[in-house]
Amino acid sequence: MSALQTRRMLVIGMCSAPFAARAQGAFVPQAGSDFQILERPQPVESGDKIEILEFFQYSCPHCYAYTPALGAWRKHLAADVLYRRVPLAFDPSVHLHIQLYYTLEALNRVDDMHDKVFTAYHVQHRQLTDSNEIADFMAANGIDRSQWLAAFNSFGVATKSLQSAKIAGAYEITGTPTMACDGKYLTSPSMMHVDSSVDRARAAEAARVRSTMVLDYLIERSRRERGRAPRK
Repeated sequence: MSALQTRRMLVIGMCSAPFAARAQGAFVPQAGSDFQILERPQPVESGDKIEILEFFQYSCPHCYAYTPALGAWRKHLAADVLYRRVPLAFDPSVHLHIQLYYTLEALNRVDDMHDKVFTAYHVQHRQLTDSNEIADFMAANGIDRSQWLAAFNSFGVATKSLQSAKIAGAYEITGTPTMACDGKYLTSPSMMHVDSSVDRARAAEAARVRSTMVLDYLIERSRRERGRAPRK
């Protein structure tokens, strides 16, 4: 069974018969409901690759809940897709979270620390809003404190932190999590319409999984628009 088929079966199991039948059959995401087409397409930095942007906030509970579904989905991304995260902070009190993410990126520690930061905030209730608190947290997780602070306060990290808000503004991002595909399309679990008769937790999980199916569709659509053969 392919990864896409597996995700479809998970959605079917979570939702009632009417939605399941649609997901199992010819599910074709619709513009305006399952995704949005940007009025002003944005340039991509990925060159020949299809660019996926994840707009997220460490303080956002919906981003935290979306992480497992995205992690499973990313494992099956083809080589012609480039995945990038864009950290945001709509609440000024957690603005340092943007700097935190780009420091992890600069130190090549996103893979092992990204989920830990989410867990620290949402499970351990650590706000991580002070530079010393952040440095202590990173040191407790094996990152040299002086190395962390040097990167955290570097010009490169500061530049990227400023750019994140400009990117979000260009894409007109008003909430997280939001996913962008190839500079042309936006989708999000909040856009998904699932059966309201199931309990809230199962409906939310179904929406998250369904959104990854929409991403699969948008990637294939982008391949066609770039004149490439579809992937099976």
